[in-house]
Amino acid sequence: MKNTVELLGYYGSDVVIAQSAWTSTSRDLTEDKLARVPQLLEMLWTNGHETPFEKANVHFLVNCDIASHIHLLKHRIASINAESARYKELKEDKFYLPTDWNERGIRGYWHKRLEAFSTEANMLYHACLSDLTPSLGRKRAKESARFFKLYNSQITADVQFNIRSFANFLKLRANEHAQVEIREIAQDMYDLVQGIEGNPFEHTLQLIKP
Repeated sequence: MKNTVELLGYYGSDVVIAQSAWTSTSRDLTEDKLARVPQLLEMLWTNGHETPFEKANVHFLVNCDIASHIHLLKHRIASINAESARYKELKEDKFYLPTDWNERGIRGYWHKRLEAFSTEANMLYHACLSDLTPSLGRKRAKESARFFKLYNSQITADVQFNIRSFANFLKLRANEHAQVEIREIAQDMYDLVQGIEGNPFEHTLQLIKP
């Protein structure tokens, strides 16, 4: 399965961020102040006044390989909940096969090897869980059987960023030096936010674009 990203929702807009900054003077909006929102946002971001950008957030549902999930977890300012093999048996046996291997002309051989290896690992996971449950109990059996799950096993994660942390995530994970899979996830997130009807974060996205 391919990794996927779904936009669950969002809060705020360019105007909400600007109003947060204007709290120190006056939050009242006038036509003149609305016209100055793009300029204000650029000034704030360029000069490191980033706190107002924390007042807006974006919320995603991500289905991704465990390796990419680890990349997400390394962003301590993101709010993340995910499927846990400790609390339930992962019965779907989802796994990811790298999409760029085909571009190198090696997909046939290594895709088949990884697919077979992943399938066997999933079979061992379920067999181990079943065999260990009578002696260790269901809880410990789930905890230890998950060691058979590979880095390409996929789980579903609920991921929320405020815009300041989203910008940090994009800077690090949409970068050309980031791993391909997390880079694609980051770009998909950006594209989804950019595609929100009415483009409420139009000017902010220009400042944080990958």
